[in-house]
Amino acid sequence: MYYYPESLANLIEQFQKLPSIGRKSAERLAMYVLEEDLKNVKEFSESLINAKEKIHKCKNCGNICEDDLCNICKDPTRDKSIICVVEDARNLIAIEKSGVFNGYYHVLGGLISPSDDVSGKDLNVNRLIERIDKDDVKEVIFAISSTFEGQTTTFFLYNLLKDKNIKITEIASGVPVGSNLEYNDKLTLERALEDRRDLNEY
Repeated sequence: MYYYPESLANLIEQFQKLPSIGRKSAERLAMYVLEEDLKNVKEFSESLINAKEKIHKCKNCGNICEDDLCNICKDPTRDKSIICVVEDARNLIAIEKSGVFNGYYHVLGGLISPSDDVSGKDLNVNRLIERIDKDDVKEVIFAISSTFEGQTTTFFLYNLLKDKNIKITEIASGVPVGSNLEYNDKLTLERALEDRRDLNEY
């Protein structure tokens, strides 16, 4: 039986740890690296290390950034009366790319998932409440994936915020049930935001 050299086998194993990368894909990526110029490989490895060392969470909203605040939180032209709550930075970026939202965001850093031992106390919730109490927030939009975990999280957040003197809305059901926001196109996200529903009416 043929065995890869140890260093190549280790590289394949590392690629396999990435999301959606199976054994065959990991082998192809590893072989591609071997065929690349050493200069390009070094630049790639340095970019991985730089991103890991420099990127952290915005102290205000939880978005990814290199400074204390992300570029969105530092933008004074945005509407501070509206906060859009999302699961993670990927979903924030998906909405931001659509160009239909001009308020601020709040990144939860995950969803409630009993099977993964993730509860509400594990999410970035306290900072959200602080922002609502401190800033002149008039509306909070839940732009959370319509999975079981997403709906559980939305229900949890609604119960926390329902006694605040704010409007609480959820993006419309144009986003397919069970899908993640980052995989929806611009038009779908635009319609979902524009047609959001007031949760206090239910």
